[in-house]
Amino acid sequence: MSQSNTQDQRQSNSREIKYGERAIANGELITFPNPRVGRRYDIDITLPEFTCKCPFSGYPDFATIHITYCPDERVVELKSLKLYINSYRERYISHEEAVHEILDDFVAAADPLEIKIKGDFSPRGNVHTVITANLKKGTGNRE
Repeated sequence: MSQSNTQDQRQSNSREIKYGERAIANGELITFPNPRVGRRYDIDITLPEFTCKCPFSGYPDFATIHITYCPDERVVELKSLKLYINSYRERYISHEEAVHEILDDFVAAADPLEIKIKGDFSPRGNVHTVITANLKKGTGNRE
């Protein structure tokens, strides 16, 4: 195989959608039955590699997303959560909207008794942002 054919093959391979990219693009929150319905307990999840893009500048934003929830009938499967969170990587979205959208999608999938989502965004331009959104089932109140 000539050198130019090898380069063409490498370039062609780099343009294909990788299996991880397909999984992320198809990412949706999957749930399973809570093994202890009726018992109140908290699930704490930390996702330290959240990324998105600033909708104004296009610069990347990095955050650690903290999720604490008390499940009701359903529990979120962790691999699906990882893929869902990774789907934000190329999205232009504000810090505030990202946290609220994660909350809304999580509630739509699992309908927890209580949930708190905290986005701790890395400082950029000497500004450190932490966004927290909460919801308690039955109240409809977001804090």
